[in-house]
Amino acid sequence: MSAETLRIALVGNPNCGKTALFNLLTGARQKVANYAGVTVERKVGSATLADGRTVSFIDLPGAYSLTPSTPDEAVTRDMVMGLRADEPAPDVIVAVVDATNLVMNLRLVLELRRLGRPMMVSVNMADVARARGLAIDIARLSAELGVPVVETVAVQSRGHAALLAELERQAQWSLPSQAEAKDQALSLPEAQREVRRILAVAAPGAAQFKRFNHRLDAVVMHPVWGLVLLAGLLFLMFQAVFSWASVPMDAINDAMAWAGETLSAHMADGPLRSLLVDGVIAGVGGVLVFLPQILILFLFILVLEDSGYLPRAAFLLDNVMGKVGLSGRAFIPLLSSFACAIPGIMATRTIPNWRDRLATIMVAPLMTCSARLPVYALLIGAFVPQRTVGGVNLQGLTLFVLYIAGVLSAMAVAWLLKRVWMKSSYQPLMLELPPYRLPNLRNLALGLWERARIFLRRVGTIIFALTVLLWFLSTFPAPPEGATGPAIQYSLAGYLGRALEVVFAPIGFNWQISIALVPGLAAREVAVGALGTVYALSSTGEVADALAPVIAQTWSMATAYALLAWFVFAPQCMSTLAVVRRETNAWRYPLIMAAYLFALAYFAAFVTYRVALWLGA
Repeated sequence: MSAETLRIALVGNPNCGKTALFNLLTGARQKVANYAGVTVERKVGSATLADGRTVSFIDLPGAYSLTPSTPDEAVTRDMVMGLRADEPAPDVIVAVVDATNLVMNLRLVLELRRLGRPMMVSVNMADVARARGLAIDIARLSAELGVPVVETVAVQSRGHAALLAELERQAQWSLPSQAEAKDQALSLPEAQREVRRILAVAAPGAAQFKRFNHRLDAVVMHPVWGLVLLAGLLFLMFQAVFSWASVPMDAINDAMAWAGETLSAHMADGPLRSLLVDGVIAGVGGVLVFLPQILILFLFILVLEDSGYLPRAAFLLDNVMGKVGLSGRAFIPLLSSFACAIPGIMATRTIPNWRDRLATIMVAPLMTCSARLPVYALLIGAFVPQRTVGGVNLQGLTLFVLYIAGVLSAMAVAWLLKRVWMKSSYQPLMLELPPYRLPNLRNLALGLWERARIFLRRVGTIIFALTVLLWFLSTFPAPPEGATGPAIQYSLAGYLGRALEVVFAPIGFNWQISIALVPGLAAREVAVGALGTVYALSSTGEVADALAPVIAQTWSMATAYALLAWFVFAPQCMSTLAVVRRETNAWRYPLIMAAYLFALAYFAAFVTYRVALWLGA
């Protein structure tokens, strides 16, 4: 077997650092998180060895055994055993194990070895084990397993050097001998005894190695103080979204204003100037300004992931999840939905029970995804005063309340679904807790860059395209002779907005808002850009003012509150509905999702608008 054609599968338990090692080997920008179930699909990347040869690495989902209990473990089993019809088994298996948790990790290594395929073992996090006094005899471990064993540190820039060097030495891979595959028929108790025997000679202190800080866990996972800590962390996160982002947001706003004024001063009046100023700058720039807030939100989420806190939050909330009928495993997919509902829905593959998985998919869109943040930030900035109450930023408090509203609504819908439609017994959460770790700066930087890249790509593609389309619909046809109002009133978009206004007038939405909701179906944050374009073209001046002051002057407080309520439940973007169709293999579930979300959004906005009017808003 030639190393030039090697296809190498990385296999290991969740939390062993396998995906971090994959990123280091290939330079891929994959999601790295410190909890089980983050990798739900295989990922492929390539690396070049020192001698110029290229090898292909396959990052498989984390698995505890080759006897799968979840769909992601089934993906790993099918790949390493060559059961997939669309591609062959890998040439080499690299079993990645956590050096601080060898007792658990080596059981999978014994299962992989019995397959009789070429393999090697990567003892990852070796630096952590060594710093805590755990001595691992790599040569003896290799002799006992009968396969090459190397140390790796996936969070260091050269932490994969030993692995690459071993791959270069192994120009020809041979199958393990029958003696090396002697655990082929071992039962689970026998495998555990074999692991203890191997560790007794290769890492005598592994069985007594303490991975956790029990004093810290006594507070973090306390049923009362743990919840207080979790609420405090979330509160701090939303305060920071407004407090820390003000300076960079002002800078982006100033840059957009300067660009608009410069183009207006140096270009002749006409369709091209209108497209650039009223379409691109007012639309795309109106969305781009919220990038700092999105990055601050994700910084907090990444820190909590990388530190090992999130699985503890999952256990802490397991009892609450059970009361509404959701599996404890639903916490992590729902938490992922704060970033975007798409990866959250895909992460439900870690839930073994189909009804529990379907219930989680149906409520995942109610978690407040980052695409809602530009809308929330615009409305809060326009209608909530920038002041502190008791030392608390009022705008950050409002954002916190909106996120809590999303969570509570998801729990309420889940409770209803599990009692009316998808009845099933509660299944307690079974999840391995990782040790606490200091967040890795490289992982944080890569995570933030990936989030910024995704956002900027959406701004430069779908948001830009929809903004240009909306500008066209808002500009043509030209107003008739003698028209006195803004040209947009006589355009295709104007006619569409007035037609939709009939539907949305009972909840306080004017025709401009009605127009913005349409492209918002493609991506929620487009609604902000659409409002920017619509109000820019509605302006009687040369250059439209900033959007927030304009809507603050033209909307009632009741309309603003109703629109906030609408976006708590807003019907999902088309991409999310497509993923639901793929994950459930049926059209009825995304159609049901779209229908119930629209009904909830309309009802919530109607009640909010009427109550606000009654209170004098």
